[in-house]
Amino acid sequence: MAHSTVRFSVLGMTCANCARSVERKLAATPGVGKASVDLSSASADVEYDPARVNPETLAGAIRQLGYEVGA
Repeated sequence: MAHSTVRFSVLGMTCANCARSVERKLAATPGVGKASVDLSSASADVEYDPARVNPETLAGAIRQLGYEVGA
């Protein structure tokens, strides 16, 4: 299965717990192989299977936690 990678700007994270919450939420999303969130750069890198999940769904998972997703 081919994997794709996407980077999101995650706005509103203020602490390490915020970043961990986003990382856990993304990693638990079906089709995600790996998620890495960096608080200092306010970004999330996600490796995913495009046959199972799309970037819009991943962005929605971040928004469910109350954070904004930028370009």
